[in-house]
Parts: sequence; C-alpha cells; structure tokens
Amino acid sequence: MGDRLGASSQTASRRLQRLESADLIEREVVADGQWIALTTAGKSRLREEYADYRRLFEDDAALTLSGGVTAGAGEGRHYISLPGYNRQFEARLGYDPYPGTLNVELDEESTRNRSELAAVEGVPIDEWEDEERTYGSATCYPARLEADAGGFEPVHVIVPDRTHHDEDKIELIAPEMLRDELGLADGDEVVVEIEEA
Repeated sequence: MGDRLGASSQTASRRLQRLESADLIEREVVADGQWIALTTAGKSRLREEYADYRRLFEDDAALTLSGGVTAGAGEGRHYISLPGYNRQFEARLGYDPYPGTLNVELDEESTRNRSELAAVEGVPIDEWEDEERTYGSATCYPARLEADAGGFEPVHVIVPDRTHHDEDKIELIAPEMLRDELGLADGDEVVVEIEEA
C-alpha cells in the first residue's frame, strides 16, 4: 500500500490508523498483513466525496430521490408548528409551512444516494429553547416534488440533526398540504429533485 501511495510503509500505516480512529475503516491484523474494510461511515464519506466531484465535473449531476409516500408518526405536525422553528422557516425558507410533513420511503437506489445530501448546500435551522427544553437543529434542502398529478414547489427536505428515521426515509415540508395538492395516498410513487440553496 505504501508503494501505491508513493509513501513509506510507516506513513501508510499512520494513515490507516487515522482512518481507523475516525471510524472510516476497520482493520484486522493477520499473519501476513492486514484486512481492511470500509465502515458504514467510510462508505458514506466516499459517497459524499463522489457527489462533490460529480457536481464539479458533470452538468447533469443533480440529486434525485425516488420512493413511495408513507404514513408518519404524526410528530412532524407538532414540531413544524413550534414558534422557534416556525419563525426560522418563514425568515429562511420564505414561507410558513403546512403543519405536518410528507414522509417518503426511498427505493433502494435512492437510499444509497441519500448520503449525497451532505454535499448539497442546505438552509440551516438553528436549535432553540423555551422554558421546558432545548429543540435540536436541522437542515432544509430546497427541492421540487414530482408525482403523477404534476409537480409542486417550493418544497424542502428537512433533516433534523437528531432523528429516529432510518436512511431509507425522508420528510418534506411545503406551504401547502402536499397530499391534498397532488392527490397523494400511501404507496404513491414520487420523485424529489434536490436543488442547491
């Protein structure tokens, strides 16, 4: 590996140690060397780097996520309506969101590509607090929603810094109830075209 990097074996070993410390690789020492594997975080970092390079060198490198509409737990309605978030949505997104989110369960390819969101410039939503608790920060990514009935914008993919959603789900906010505007029901396929902030 040192030869491939054009570096000494000690330098290559130090680089591997740094990658392991950053939880980007896992190493297993065996009798004749080491087995090295990427961690989930390592794969995610590579996807982000790849997305950055695509945006630099390819004209059609826009991020598009596809999936089916699914029911949520109803928490979006509560959080979107809180005044500390609502003020920021109006000031930074330019609209007062409908109190609720549209949940989309991503298909397999989009689940893999979701990590590319980190390479897109989003709109930060700051944490805030009231007398009872602190509410976490989030990032909103401008998007356009496409469905069989047509398209809708402005839409934002909202990604809370702390979330219980898996990587195969995203939440969308908009000034209108998207289910009503586009006649959406659970299971309907939609396409979310991500834009730069």
